[in-house]
Amino acid sequence: MLQTTIATARATATPVQRSLASWQREHAQTLLMEHLDIGIDVTTVAARCGLSRSDFSRKFKVSTGYSPQAWLRLQRIEKAKHLLTDARLSLAEIGLECGFCDQAHFCRIFTRLEGITPLGWRRLAG
Repeated sequence: MLQTTIATARATATPVQRSLASWQREHAQTLLMEHLDIGIDVTTVAARCGLSRSDFSRKFKVSTGYSPQAWLRLQRIEKAKHLLTDARLSLAEIGLECGFCDQAHFCRIFTRLEGITPLGWRRLAG
């Protein structure tokens, strides 16, 4: 009898969704992009998607391959690459525009992710 009950429970159980629903992923990415320069707390994004912070972070990583923080860093670097093509902007201005706290932090993260300094990237892209 117990085995029958367990088998029935397993058969009728709602499967656990391991990734974000498409609307949640799109909404989260939109929120993160809208706050690229000033940042937004992951707890806030999770709440807007109807999830706890831990559940959201886990599902975001399954959906995108990156944690919310890592995805945000990548987007900031992509924006920085675009801004680096404008030689009138200083590295400090670009770093601040992309949400980094200062030029040193921007240069450190950019170099770690791209394998080249922002100035080196600017020279190659120019």
